[in-house]
Amino acid sequence: MRKIAMLFFLVMFVIGTDTFLISPLLPILQSMFGVPTEMAGWMMGAYTLGSAVFALIAGPLSDGWDRKKVLLSGLCCFAISTCLCGFAVNFWTMCLFRFMAGVSAAFTAPQVWAAIPALFPPAKISKVLGVAYAGLAVSQALGVPIGSLLAAGGWSLPFWAIGLFSLLLAVAVFFAVPGMKPHQQQGEKPSILNRYVPLLTSSKARGTYLAYFFVHLGSSAAFAFLGKWMADRFSLSVNEAGYVIIFLGLGNLLGSLCSPFVIKALQQFQTMAAGMLIAIAAYIALPHVSSLSMVKGVTFFIFAILGILFPLMVGLLNSLNPTIRGTISSLATSTMNAATTLGAWMAGMLYAVFNGYAAVGVFTGICLACSLVVFMSSGVLSGQAEKAGEKPVT
Repeated sequence: MRKIAMLFFLVMFVIGTDTFLISPLLPILQSMFGVPTEMAGWMMGAYTLGSAVFALIAGPLSDGWDRKKVLLSGLCCFAISTCLCGFAVNFWTMCLFRFMAGVSAAFTAPQVWAAIPALFPPAKISKVLGVAYAGLAVSQALGVPIGSLLAAGGWSLPFWAIGLFSLLLAVAVFFAVPGMKPHQQQGEKPSILNRYVPLLTSSKARGTYLAYFFVHLGSSAAFAFLGKWMADRFSLSVNEAGYVIIFLGLGNLLGSLCSPFVIKALQQFQTMAAGMLIAIAAYIALPHVSSLSMVKGVTFFIFAILGILFPLMVGLLNSLNPTIRGTISSLATSTMNAATTLGAWMAGMLYAVFNGYAAVGVFTGICLACSLVVFMSSGVLSGQAEKAGEKPVT
């Protein structure tokens, strides 16, 4: 079972690496393809757009299929489309291949989260979920910087390396992961739309997802043009920017490891409020720091805070209705990627119009402030549901 847990860790690692790989490569690709700054963000946004749209149907559809077959198919398609990115000849072909990779990821990642409760005993589930989530955090600490270093030998190399590694993972999944046939359902199966009705009709659920959207909108906007800002401000090369992003990923990993202890000590409401307010101040201050060392320190601090907050947010989403966690996960994935898509586009517009990163920092601060307000008013935080008079999501 340890082999399966490690495979799930690696699957989430490659998906996380591929999600934000464009960020440190953005200056090179923008120059090579000759696109303006306000359009460059779509090379990241195309991936998240594909994932956002198809995550809405991937989760509910795969509930009726063998999850192993879906996972294998998704990994193979993910590997092929990511390799094709290395052969892109212009901006539009890059966006097309990135979109295809995002669609593949939308079918792959949900199978990991859904397979864990099916394959592991109840006592092991939370631990294995943590291992899989750590794959995403480690991808920021090591995956993106490794991609940046590979790009020093050619911008296509990171895409080919991720694609080849994904194919090897598919082979490992084929031999190591058992089949997971769906449970036989009596009567007529619910439609995809009907699976979302309990969430769409609950004000608490709508508020929680809106708050989740805002936090990803702001943080994704800040991350999308972090590499370009460092290149413009400090004249960093792609691999040098990758070294800085290591601190970002390490902060996220540290925060995710400390998250349960912080939440236990401060409780949900205090953790959310304090973390958001600190992150808002740090994001607004980041564009004005004067040295690269300070950039490393601030980004490490910001993502340590986010590493604490994101597991809390995922837990709040899952608490909405334990009986439809697969649908909740699909909608959360779609919400996150929709926010990332819009955030990348907004960051490009703000960076170009206001000629710098300061406007992006302010935009991120505003988004996090909106997220905090909506979280507090939605009634999802501990002790708030009863005050809000919200009925359980059913």
